[in-house]
Amino acid sequence: MMAMLPYGRQSVIDEDVEAVSAVLRSDWLTTGPQVDAFEAELAEVTGAAGVAAVSNGTAALHVAYAAAGVGPGDEVVVPPMTFVATASSAIALGAKIVFADVEEETLCLDPAAAAAAVTSRTRVVSAVDYAGHPADYDALRKSVEGSDALLLADAAHSIGGTYHGRPVGSLADLTTFSFFPTKNLTTGEGGGVAALDPELVKRARRFRNIGTIRERDELRRPDEGGWFYEVHEFGLNYRLPDVLCALGRSQLRRLGEFVTRRAALVARYNEALADLDGVRLPVRQPWADPAWHLYPIRVLDGRRREIYDAMRAAGIGVQVNYIPVHWHPAFADLGYRRGSCPVAESFYSEQLSLPLYPTLSDADQDRVIDVLGAALRGRARPAAA
Repeated sequence: MMAMLPYGRQSVIDEDVEAVSAVLRSDWLTTGPQVDAFEAELAEVTGAAGVAAVSNGTAALHVAYAAAGVGPGDEVVVPPMTFVATASSAIALGAKIVFADVEEETLCLDPAAAAAAVTSRTRVVSAVDYAGHPADYDALRKSVEGSDALLLADAAHSIGGTYHGRPVGSLADLTTFSFFPTKNLTTGEGGGVAALDPELVKRARRFRNIGTIRERDELRRPDEGGWFYEVHEFGLNYRLPDVLCALGRSQLRRLGEFVTRRAALVARYNEALADLDGVRLPVRQPWADPAWHLYPIRVLDGRRREIYDAMRAAGIGVQVNYIPVHWHPAFADLGYRRGSCPVAESFYSEQLSLPLYPTLSDADQDRVIDVLGAALRGRARPAAA
C-alpha cells in the first residue's frame, strides 16, 4: 500500500541532528546557554522585546495569560475556530471565556465581534492566526481601546508571517507560539511567549520557572546567602530544555525556506483547484503575508464527510481544523450553546485541511489534487498498492 500522506510533517535534516547531538555531549541538558540564545533569536525574528521559551504551545498560552494577570472574575475573549487550549488555559486560571465569532474570509477573530464582547471585566482579547493568516491586529487594537484589556495573538500557526509588513510577534501585547512537529518550525514539543513590554517577558519567564525569584534587589530577605530564592507568585515548571532549544535554533535558520515553500505549495493548490466545482479556497488579504500552516478548503453541498472518507481511503491524510471550541462537552456543561457563533460553525461544517508541509513534493501534491477532484466527481480511487 502507498503510504498515507499526512496533513502536516516536520522537516529534520542532518544539521538539526548535529545541533542536538552537540548539546547531548555538553554540560547542559536543561536550562542553559541554548535557551538564552533561542529566546534572543526568536525575539529578533519576531520583533518582540523578549521571548520566554516554554515546554509546548498550551503552556505558552497558560504562561501568557498568567503574565497578563488573568485570574478569577476576569473574562477572556476567544474565537471558537481554534484548538481548545486557547480557551482552556485561561479557564485553568479561573477566567470566564467569552466567545466572539470570526470573519467570513480569514476565519480569524472578527474585530467588531471582539469589540462587542469586551466589558469592564475583560482582561485579554485573544486573536488566533487561523491557518497561518494573521488576524487584523490594527482593527483588533481598536476593539480594546478604552478598556484595560491586553491583546494576545495565538500565533501557533503563523511564525514567519507578516501583517502590513510587520512580523508576527510584534503585533499584539503578547504572542504565543507552538513548535509542535506539524508547525512551521519544531523543537519536538515546545512553545514560546513573546511580549512587547519587558515586564510581561519577566513575568512570563518567572511563571514558567515555578515563580522563583533570585534577583537580590527583589528578594524580601536579600541577605540569606547565594543559595537563596523566593516565590512571590505561584508558577509552574514549563521550561524548555537546552537540547530542544538547540533543535529550535537550527530550525529557525530555515524558517524563511519553510515559509517560502509553503507559499509555493499554496500557489500550486490555488491554481490547480481554481476551477474545481464544489469547493471554496482559502482567502489571503492583501495586507497579509501568511505563514500558511494549513491549507483549509471548504467542501460545499454537505459533502465534507463523504470527501473526507474518500480521501482517507485513498491514502490522503486530510484533517478537520477545528471543532468549534464551545461545542465541546466541557463547555456545553458550562452553559455554552451551539448557534452562538454562526460564521465559525458554518465554516466547521465544510472545512477540510489538505496536506501542506515543506517536504511535500510536487508529485505528491498532484496526487492530492487528483484524488480530491475524483472524489468530488464521485470517482474516488483507493490507495495505490
